[in-house]
Amino acid sequence: MASLDSVSIAILLGAALVMAGILSSLLALRFGAPLLLVFLLVGVLAGDSGPGQVQFDDIRTTYLVGSVALALILFDGGLRTRFQNISAVLAPSMMLATIGVLLTALITAPVARYALDLNWTEALLVGAVVASTDAAAVFLLVHAQGLRLRPRVGATLEAESGTNDPFAVFLTLMLVELISVGDSSLMHVTLELGREAVLGTVAGVIGGRLVVLALNRVGLPQGLHAPFVATAALVIFGAAQIAHGSGFLAVYLAGIIIGNRPTRAHNSVVTFLDAATWLAQIVMFVLLGLLVSPQRLVGSIFPAVIVALVLMLVARPLAVFLCLAPFRFNWREKIFIAWTGLRGAVAIFLASIPMLVGLSKAYLYFDVAFVVVIISLLLQGWTLAAAARRLHVALPRADRGPRRVELDLPGQLEQQLVGYSVRPKSLYFRRGLIPSWSKPTLVIRDEHILSPTEADPVRPGDYVYLLAPPEKAEALDRFFVDMLPSAAPDPHLLGDFTVSGEHTLGELADVYGVAVGEEQSRQTLADYFDIHLDHAPKEGATLELDPIVLVARSISGGRVNVVGLRLPEEVEEIAAETRLGKLKRKLAELWSSVGGI
Repeated sequence: MASLDSVSIAILLGAALVMAGILSSLLALRFGAPLLLVFLLVGVLAGDSGPGQVQFDDIRTTYLVGSVALALILFDGGLRTRFQNISAVLAPSMMLATIGVLLTALITAPVARYALDLNWTEALLVGAVVASTDAAAVFLLVHAQGLRLRPRVGATLEAESGTNDPFAVFLTLMLVELISVGDSSLMHVTLELGREAVLGTVAGVIGGRLVVLALNRVGLPQGLHAPFVATAALVIFGAAQIAHGSGFLAVYLAGIIIGNRPTRAHNSVVTFLDAATWLAQIVMFVLLGLLVSPQRLVGSIFPAVIVALVLMLVARPLAVFLCLAPFRFNWREKIFIAWTGLRGAVAIFLASIPMLVGLSKAYLYFDVAFVVVIISLLLQGWTLAAAARRLHVALPRADRGPRRVELDLPGQLEQQLVGYSVRPKSLYFRRGLIPSWSKPTLVIRDEHILSPTEADPVRPGDYVYLLAPPEKAEALDRFFVDMLPSAAPDPHLLGDFTVSGEHTLGELADVYGVAVGEEQSRQTLADYFDIHLDHAPKEGATLELDPIVLVARSISGGRVNVVGLRLPEEVEEIAAETRLGKLKRKLAELWSSVGGI
């Protein structure tokens, strides 16, 4: 009976911990990744050195749970990665994910050697364990602190943190093998790396395509799509590992393929994996807390702190600046990318590998990883938002976004139903704007279902449901958030061929002779960008308004503030010869009316 009671107690404690993790996701949006330190403390208190007195030293279970958790985290990262967003930054991201990890390990190794009294191979292993950044920790913090990073910076961090784990795992395994066996050649290491990369890529591409095919062809019962995809990700991971390929690279690539193709129940899959990833992080931190020994940590805490500070303040920045030197990143962007190298579940997982194979100083690697993770989450985690704003890599973000409801429609993949609550200050309510590729289908008001015609005009508090392509659904958010007041146009952008985004198409037609419809003539240029772009407007975005091209020159409050006018060559020549004075005068009058001068 005593053994049965112990099982019941284990189930109770495990279920309570999972429930606490689910409820803690509410606090995560306020406190971010440092909240994970609470679960680290829970593990320490529950361990044999705390009041819980739980005897846990099962390294094999830790490695197994860590493998599953990291595979799900990477798969979820790939599932959320839009290939069009990272295609422009693939080269710098791959440099950071490979050469950057290697440089970080090499720069950290001399400090680890002398601070921890290790030989060179053991010091390199310390560097490899803590060299890679943690994708889940990075983007949990970015989301929790309401940051909207500049597209190039955000995409680089996204691609790097998602792809550097496989190389860090490979580097750690090679060094563990070198310490264990004591003999390895450069040719052997190169061949192993090539084999793992090739087989991992093949497994990921084939596995991802098969999952897409199964999702769209097999009639799974409602609710089973998300568990099927999560299980398939682990099958891809296991198959790649058995074939001696990189399972972590395979699941990340499979996630990218699945996330960038139309599939059934995409929204439920993403929601399910969000929860799975969060719980995986919690489990990893609790296991770390259970395995750590405060008494053992006392002897190595000061050298470990030195390693952590050198890693964050010297090794990572040097690696980032060297890797990004060939690319057009300014110094502010480089500093922020260097500072956003958070350590989390990946370092925990890698630190368990030397313990699993029984290396002589295995617990030292684990203790160093423990200290590095704590300092990284405390020092870098709580200063991430301040660093983004001080370095001017964060764009204004007034709202975390509206609560969006997405419903998959059976029998087709081209459209889904997207629902929003109408806010009184939203672009949709104030201007009645909606993209041309979406179609309002029903309105819920006071628990009554109405057609758009019956509900016209829409009221604040109504729930509007629209048909939209799944890949564009997120772009609808900007029409249902509160509008920000437009700032005054940047005076540096004023010139002969720029106008305020608040001028109407009718006013533009009067100056340039552009033919616009009566309904269009009342739209502002900012409205025109909102309606016809598939995404939130960005600087440099263009739209044709025959015979000229409109260019977004400045963004304020999420809307186009200043519009540049790109004229056809023949029009430009005529303007220069016969109408230049008239155009200058009319544009000056327009700007004067805007500025009140």
